[in-house]
Amino acid sequence: MNYLREMEGKLAHDPLGNGRGTGRCVLVPGPVIVGAGPSGLAAAACLKERGVPSVIIERANCIASLWQLKTYDRLGLHLPKQFCELPLMPFPASFPTYPTKQQFIAYLENYARKFELSPTFNETVESAEYDPAVGIWRLRTTGPKKETEYVCRWLVVATGENAEAVVPEIDGMEDFAGPIIHTSLYKSGDAFRGKRVLVVGCGNSGMEVCLDLCHYNARPSLVVRDSVHVLPREMFGKSTFGISMWLLKWFSIQMVDRFLLLFSWLMLGDTALLGLDRPRLGPLQLKNISGKTPVLDVGTLAKIKSGEIKVCRGIKSLTRKGAEFEDGKIEDLDAMILATGYRSNVPTWLKEREFFSERDGLPRKPFPNGWKGECGLYAVGFTKRGLLGASMDAIRIAQDIERSWRVEAKQFTAFSCPPPTCA
Repeated sequence: MNYLREMEGKLAHDPLGNGRGTGRCVLVPGPVIVGAGPSGLAAAACLKERGVPSVIIERANCIASLWQLKTYDRLGLHLPKQFCELPLMPFPASFPTYPTKQQFIAYLENYARKFELSPTFNETVESAEYDPAVGIWRLRTTGPKKETEYVCRWLVVATGENAEAVVPEIDGMEDFAGPIIHTSLYKSGDAFRGKRVLVVGCGNSGMEVCLDLCHYNARPSLVVRDSVHVLPREMFGKSTFGISMWLLKWFSIQMVDRFLLLFSWLMLGDTALLGLDRPRLGPLQLKNISGKTPVLDVGTLAKIKSGEIKVCRGIKSLTRKGAEFEDGKIEDLDAMILATGYRSNVPTWLKEREFFSERDGLPRKPFPNGWKGECGLYAVGFTKRGLLGASMDAIRIAQDIERSWRVEAKQFTAFSCPPPTCA
């Protein structure tokens, strides 16, 4: 169906479909990709390699805004680079096994240049809705000076699992005298030298922020409410993740979990003695079922063992000078850092409830079937399997869109109308 020809007359009179006849309308011959992070870039590159043009819309002023604007300085890839590269372009051979934040950003910028990807920045999608009468998606966006409606046959959601910071409500937060920041605002421990800092959250970010604070002579404490698997980043000089993937080719996930837990105990000791109880399910089983990622230790456990990092139970309430914990202990504090993660923001703008869950903003179907919905809707970067999962989905999406695009592409002509002069 030539939706561009069918929509042209209608949109020329009312481009935003709001009865006011204001704004700008862009009819896109290929898919619109929402999000210019690694997942969105991967999808666009895979599409371009197959000759399918796309438009990338990004609310921030740069690609990979989470990495560029909301991560701490010492962050690096926790997995070896071969498990984190995007399709069609490996990391430079000169990069270390675990690239730094700056090296990863440089890789992404080179990736965008190589495939000539030019996202539209500073444009926020306010709503995206499928119009069954015409068979198209309508995306309404706002920018600094304009409103725009994009009309397209295919919509690729690439905003990812980490679009919005999660800030929990803690009793007494309004009374605490010190600063409370999310890790999205934390850059380094330099501003916390000599201070007593409570880090809430014991995932990879919380553990690494504690380690960073130690390097700046701060005095961190780590809140651990739930059980957590801590694994060594490497075993026998090889990546723990890489060893796990190799073993899964030959053994069941339960057997591989037993192996990981045995060697973690030999290398790290009994983490329960440090206040870090392990879940009942093994690390890979837990990841497979819930998406909860095990912590890969990069030196934090040694600081906990030495007493430089204190482990605390859950917070009962905050006071003006500190916190009272669930075990009755009271600590004086100077600052708090919330390593409480992120969530998807898809339900706030996508007017669709069958493919994406309204509860958590993730595809309802688990990996590897959560990349394709109905009516030309796709998702990339929602696998809970990092960049490797995103790359796999980007390839699938490009292959699937190409099949239908080839049939329709000969009829498509990109169309753009400036603000109309008609009433």
